[in-house]
Formats: sequence, C-alpha cells, structure tokens
Amino acid sequence: NRARRRQVSLGGSTLPDTLLQRAALNERRVVLAALAIVTALGLWATFHTGDALMSPASPAPGTIAYALLLFIMWWTMMLAMMLPSAASAILTYGALSRRFAQKGAATAPPAIFAAGYAAIWTGFSAATVALQMSVEQFVPLTGMMAVISTTLGAALLIAAGLYQLSPLKQACLRKCQTPLMFFAHNWRTGYAGALRMGLSHGLYCLGCCWVLMGLLFYGGVMEMRWIVGLAVYVAAEKLIPAGARLSRFTGILLIGWGLWIVSTSILLSGK
Repeated sequence: NRARRRQVSLGGSTLPDTLLQRAALNERRVVLAALAIVTALGLWATFHTGDALMSPASPAPGTIAYALLLFIMWWTMMLAMMLPSAASAILTYGALSRRFAQKGAATAPPAIFAAGYAAIWTGFSAATVALQMSVEQFVPLTGMMAVISTTLGAALLIAAGLYQLSPLKQACLRKCQTPLMFFAHNWRTGYAGALRMGLSHGLYCLGCCWVLMGLLFYGGVMEMRWIVGLAVYVAAEKLIPAGARLSRFTGILLIGWGLWIVSTSILLSGK
C-alpha cells in the first residue's frame, strides 16, 4: 500500500497520490481486468466451439467450415492460456511507455504491444490447425482430441521433456522471465514499435512453449484440467524466480514418464 499510495502529511491533512501515480495504478487494474476477461471469454469460446465440433451436426472433417471452427477453438484457447503469462511484460511495457511519454517520445497503449504478442499465437493456431487436419486421417483421436496410440503419447511426453532441457528453451525462457531486460535491448517508439516489440516478445514466448502445447494431444485438447494445468505451469515458469530449475525438473519428469509408458507397454505386449 505504501508503494502504491503515498500520502504526505500537511497541517494534519493528507495529500492524495499524484495524477500520474493514479493513472499508473488504474492502467495496471485495467490491463489485469482485460486479461481476466479475455481469459474467461477464451475458455468459454474454446469449449463452446469444441462442443460444436463434437456434435452430430458438426461440419464434415476437411471442409472449410470444419477448419474455421477448429481454428477458432485453437485461437481462443491459445489466447486464454498465453496472455495471462504475458501480464508482466505488458505491465512493464505500460510503465516504460509512460516514462518515455513524459520525455516527449512517441508511445502506444499496452493494447498494441499485446496485439503483437497475440498475433504470434494466432499464427501458431493456424499452423496447428493445418497440421491437425493433414494428419487426422492417420492419427486417430479420442472424443476429447487425445491421441489413442500409446507409443505416440509417450513420444509426445519425451519430446516435450527433451525440449525442456534444450539450450533454445532455456534461452527463450530467460527472455520471457526478464521483460525489463528485453525492453532495454529492443525498445522501439510509436505504434509500429510497440507492435514490433509485441511480435518479438511473442516469438520468444513461442520458442519457450510450443512443444509443451503438444502435450494437449496427450491429455486431450478439450480436457479442461490439461488446459488450465498447462496455462498455470507456463505462467509459473515465467513468473517465479526458480523458473529455469522448474523447467529442467519438468523435462526430466516428462522424459521419465514417457519412458515408463513405453516400458510398461512393452512388458504388457510380451505377456
């Protein structure tokens, strides 16, 4: 409270925060409220669209209508999962843009930076839809869109685990964990600059998390527990100080999980 609202005693009375401090506090509240609304609407749209895809009246696979519904499902799910984890970067951008605006520099609202970030995950959603539609005839899925093959499921776990331990993952994670350093090296002015920074930060986030998103096909793309669990995990990696150690521990855990499934499958097939 002291950091957010400083009051100065003067003759037994107090002076309120400056307008700038209030504007900063209100902007944080607006940004966090907007992210909460986008997350809630995204989850609602994800499952509403998923229900439409799984209903008897759903468009036939391979049609444009089916592809559009599938894209909406992935797009809203990615925004709901990934935008909350970018809250720190969005708020940091807002604070820096206010400071630069005081010095007369051209700035843009945080929504422009967030739009650039969201554009990366929009592209990822489109690529995922194209991949899913190209292999769905060869890779059977359950009603919740989880792979049926035990071997493929184990491969998804092991691949995600190996990527968690890779230098590329760790490099991208460091960029996501330190938005202040990211802006220090990549700051651009104006609307175009804000959009460019959002795109750049989104690419680092994509590099950090894209293989983890494949785990949705292990637990079920439409399974609420997996969606929320992955979203919480991604946010934890970026926001807690021990995120790098958490990433490596999770990688070892996923590899062990996948190997256990493979070994169990081999033992059962030999009986």
